[in-house]
Amino acid sequence: MRISNFAMIAALAAPAPLLAQDQSRPADTSFSVGDIIVTARGMAGNTGNVLTSVDRMGGDVAQAADVDNVYELIGQMPGVQVTDFNQGTTSGKFSLRGFNGEGNINAVKLLIDGVPSNSNDGNMPYIDMVFPLNIKTIEVVRGTSDPRFGLHAIAGSANIITRSGGNYIEARGSAGSYSTFEGQAVAGFDSGSLSQNYQVAYRDSRGYRDHGASQRLSLSGRWGLSVGDDVALGAIARYYEADAEEPGYLTFAASRADPQQTNAYNASDGDERDIQQYALTADVAFSDSLDWTSRAYFNRFDDDRFVKFSAGASQQRRLTREDHYGVMSALHWHGELGAMPLMLEAGGDVQRQDNQSLRWLAVERVPTSQTRDQQFDLSVSGAYVQAVLEPADWLRITPAWRIDWVGGNFTNRLNSTTAPINDYGSIDQPKLSVAVLPAAGWTLYGNWGRTFQIGLGSGAYLIAPRVVDLAPSINEGWELGARYEVAGLFQARVAYWEQSASGEIARKLNDPLGDFENVGSTNRRGIDVQASVTPAQGLTLWGAFSWQEAIIAVPDPATPQLAGNAINHTPEALWSGGIDWTPGDVLTLSLTTRGQSSYHLTTANTQGKWGALAVFDASASWQVSETVELGLAVKNITDDYYEYVWWDGAQSLHSPANPRNVTASARLRF
Repeated sequence: MRISNFAMIAALAAPAPLLAQDQSRPADTSFSVGDIIVTARGMAGNTGNVLTSVDRMGGDVAQAADVDNVYELIGQMPGVQVTDFNQGTTSGKFSLRGFNGEGNINAVKLLIDGVPSNSNDGNMPYIDMVFPLNIKTIEVVRGTSDPRFGLHAIAGSANIITRSGGNYIEARGSAGSYSTFEGQAVAGFDSGSLSQNYQVAYRDSRGYRDHGASQRLSLSGRWGLSVGDDVALGAIARYYEADAEEPGYLTFAASRADPQQTNAYNASDGDERDIQQYALTADVAFSDSLDWTSRAYFNRFDDDRFVKFSAGASQQRRLTREDHYGVMSALHWHGELGAMPLMLEAGGDVQRQDNQSLRWLAVERVPTSQTRDQQFDLSVSGAYVQAVLEPADWLRITPAWRIDWVGGNFTNRLNSTTAPINDYGSIDQPKLSVAVLPAAGWTLYGNWGRTFQIGLGSGAYLIAPRVVDLAPSINEGWELGARYEVAGLFQARVAYWEQSASGEIARKLNDPLGDFENVGSTNRRGIDVQASVTPAQGLTLWGAFSWQEAIIAVPDPATPQLAGNAINHTPEALWSGGIDWTPGDVLTLSLTTRGQSSYHLTTANTQGKWGALAVFDASASWQVSETVELGLAVKNITDDYYEYVWWDGAQSLHSPANPRNVTASARLRF
């Protein structure tokens, strides 16, 4: 992994009106992993208008990565927790700010090229559509002060930006442990007014665990049309399919006796998944000070899974079909109010879902009885206004306000009953950010804001016997941070944050109705520290450490004994770091590490602590010629045993992770 910094990073993190004024110093709250290159002023809806902790990964790091899934890439970024189920297409996800990746509360808004990419329950299956060679940048925005997004943006957002424009043809092939083969090809053709970008990727792996084979195919295209100098139109199309076996979860004794094994009762478990995503975009610069951006999208998610969690449980067939579509738009103006630089932005979105969730009990993929047949639609509409004021050269003030409204209906087709959406009312979310620039290279910043959580699946509706509408859970958070940079040599950032929820709810993961349970009022807090230094030409050292705490402050009245307990699957410490050395023009060597402390399996905090890990990876790349680059990666070089663990109500169940493994690769540039 190469970590370098450019002065232009500051331009990406600065409010847009500041970019137009050479005399202004940019307020930069970002931390970068890899090369971030900015070629133009950000338009409406840009991350640069947000003064909170922002992390970015450059395409140079992403495109060279050897990972099973892209969420592992995001897990290399500071303070991000990765939950690796390692169960076929249900492989895992990332989370941040004291929220876990279990699936009962999903607190990160995922976007791909700005297109919403969460499933109804907030999970992130769409992330598998993107392969590393096609990534330009990954942006992670933390906290509660960003007004651009509503649904799922409880603790922040992540946007995976793919390659666009340019003229290139590249291919990358790799082969490695567990009979793993992967091929990626990308191409870009840019004639000035018309740009075309394409990706074809395929991955086939037997998997470390027995009965863990998978095949994945991804196709995508991105087209851009410039109409004069001021209008840019675009279209995006993606298709993905996967077919995977599931090795299942092992008991503690079985995981220690033979972590590679599968259970006999998991022999017919597996999943077939098809995903599609389409979008149309428009960006218009009406003048040097006024621009507009808009996008319309359609997502389709089709998943057919057979799974048996333990010997005493029945196999289930879980069939999910979701169609999501919507429109997002923002208008952006920057100029001056008297002598004070000023930016104003107004935007909003309408997101609609048509969902089906069906389940059966089954024996060896033969259904025996149906336990769920639900159809439900959900619409979430939001609007926001935001300003960036610069009353002095050393001060930036960013007030914002967002409001969301929720609608929808639910039908239980097993008993022919219906239910309306909970009357959530208008969900108000005020926000405020301030940045102070006391000296060259320094940015001191603070922010405060509110986000919201609503029920997911059937939990969003007023289903009998409930007769009282569930109110939204309001998350209120604040952050204080400081960032310092000496361009090209050193960058560091430290931030303290807190976030509390008024009435957190958690989806019951194995409930036939798909209902929720009341967690209660919760408090989260933490400290994030990141730094990178380049002491000599070609040598970079970097590291990140996060301490976090997530506790139940006021529990559900039915479980008063949980007061003060830690929320399950939330480690208190997360860390990552590395050394990157380029001794010459053709060779690059990297050593990286990531890790976390242990976590409780349930909020009862009575089943011990599990899940600690400390993993080291090494890689080398050799630029044979201008067109050929060879690579070798060794992951988990110390061959440590680590795992994902959960509690099924009677026992701990374990999913061992990959031991030491090797991947060789070749990248061709034509």
